[in-house]
Amino acid sequence: MRASGQYGTAAACRTRVNVSAQGAALCLALAASLSLAGPAAAQSQLQNEAKQRLEQNRQRLKAAEQREKELKADLAAMEAERARLNEQLQAAAQSVQFSEAQLTSIEARRDALLEQQKHHQEALQQRHGSISKLLAAMQRMGRNPPPVIITRREDALEMVRSAMLLGRAVPELQEEVKDLVARLQELDVVIKQIAEERTKIEAETQRLKNAQARLAMLMEERRHSVSERQTQLEEVRREAERISKSVNNIGELIAALDQTVAEKTGLGTYQNQLAKEGQKEDRPARKQDETEVAVVLTPGTGPLAGPPGRMAPAVPFHLARGKLPLPAQGRIALSFGDTTSNGRKSQGIVIQTRHGAQVTSPSDGWVVYAGEFRSYRQLLIINAGGGYHVLLAGLSHIDAQVGQFVLAGEPIGTMNVSPGGQSPESAPVLYVEFRKEGRPIDPSPWWYQGQQIKVQG
Repeated sequence: MRASGQYGTAAACRTRVNVSAQGAALCLALAASLSLAGPAAAQSQLQNEAKQRLEQNRQRLKAAEQREKELKADLAAMEAERARLNEQLQAAAQSVQFSEAQLTSIEARRDALLEQQKHHQEALQQRHGSISKLLAAMQRMGRNPPPVIITRREDALEMVRSAMLLGRAVPELQEEVKDLVARLQELDVVIKQIAEERTKIEAETQRLKNAQARLAMLMEERRHSVSERQTQLEEVRREAERISKSVNNIGELIAALDQTVAEKTGLGTYQNQLAKEGQKEDRPARKQDETEVAVVLTPGTGPLAGPPGRMAPAVPFHLARGKLPLPAQGRIALSFGDTTSNGRKSQGIVIQTRHGAQVTSPSDGWVVYAGEFRSYRQLLIINAGGGYHVLLAGLSHIDAQVGQFVLAGEPIGTMNVSPGGQSPESAPVLYVEFRKEGRPIDPSPWWYQGQQIKVQG
């Protein structure tokens, strides 16, 4: 019994040992399998994370591309809106100036007719005395007729004298009557023409008011459209105001402001582009170039034109000869080189305008100054590039800001409004000066000769 118990105990012991061995083996196998599966799971996890990051990057890239498309579309829409607004501003300003020219011509015709009316009335008044005397003589002869032929000799002589007087008076009176009728008919025609011209003036005045209202609305729209750049423009304006108080003359003002505006606007880029293209006009061969250009761009071939949404000059300034529009409708009262009232030579031109006349930019360019300066009062300076500047003085109100890019024909201000009536003696005058590298030059070759407006009858 003891032996068998010992045997069972030994078997059990062996069984427990075998079981432990199998467990150990299983543990070892499990551990081995886990050791082999660990890197694969980690690698799979890394791959999943990489895929997730890749997908996220793809989504970000797609969103960025979409945003870029939206920004491009917004930019294109802004450019199209700016082009639309610029085009409408130019058209509205041209409409205003057209009505101003129409009114000026109609008023000139009316004034000439009024002068004719006055002349006819004065002529009739002067002849009124002689006509009255002849009519009085005829009346006296009617009251005291000459005696018949069979009366006494003394009466016959009196009759002959009366007949002779009547013979001379009647033809003269007939001529006087004919002339009087002709004068009265001419006067009647003139009075009717004056009435017609006054009707035209009323109609054109209403058209002018409508055009001015349209322009005012567009100007307000432009002010809102540049609100995004208002901070930048305000910085330039403050700097320009500071500089204007520290300089002594117009040359120093232009030199200082050019640098400021070039740093903050597209003027600097444009100047660099001109320099790279070799189009600066201080080269010795420029005279020959200008002669060639004058042959191609002769006056009257058409005004300066270009995309209305442009942010740089359509052509370099020296290529715009014979293309630039006069900034205001009116009469050139003083030309370049004429002697002024103080005995000096005029360095620009003086345009006598209507009261409240619309003023437009004569060229493309960047506004480098807008405000009061010394004796110039309200002064506007435009940098047209290539060393050229345009100065306009005498405006009552300026509708342009420092740093702003303006187009030729774009409204930039108005002249003084008369407190009562239009008078040639009190008509406002606009001073226009062109400068090249700081020196005044004759602007006459630059004006478009075909811009004179013909008044519709």
